[in-house]
Amino acid sequence: MSYPEANVLVTTAETIPGYTIVEVLGIVVGITVRSRGLGGNLMAALRSLVGGEIKEFVEMAEQARMQALIRMIDRAKELGANAVVNIRFDSNELNQSMDEIIAYGTAVKVAKNS
Repeated sequence: MSYPEANVLVTTAETIPGYTIVEVLGIVVGITVRSRGLGGNLMAALRSLVGGEIKEFVEMAEQARMQALIRMIDRAKELGANAVVNIRFDSNELNQSMDEIIAYGTAVKVAKNS
């Protein structure tokens, strides 16, 4: 995956086809904490009675993952990276209404193969 506006290649793989890692800069992390809030919890409770997808939580989860990913990419750029490999996501419940979403990977400099 490439983020042209950030000029950073991003992948869950250890390598990027067509590129060689020329320098490993270190681990980069992006974190966000989201609160479901009273309204979200109420809507989820009502939807859980009838079953099905809880769209409010899906949207919140997608936004949180993207924000964590963007923050991780920003950290990589601060180190001078032009790629991040081995990206992973993790999440933790901090309390009944707050979740922590983490994106992490290895910031690297890559060069395009000739």
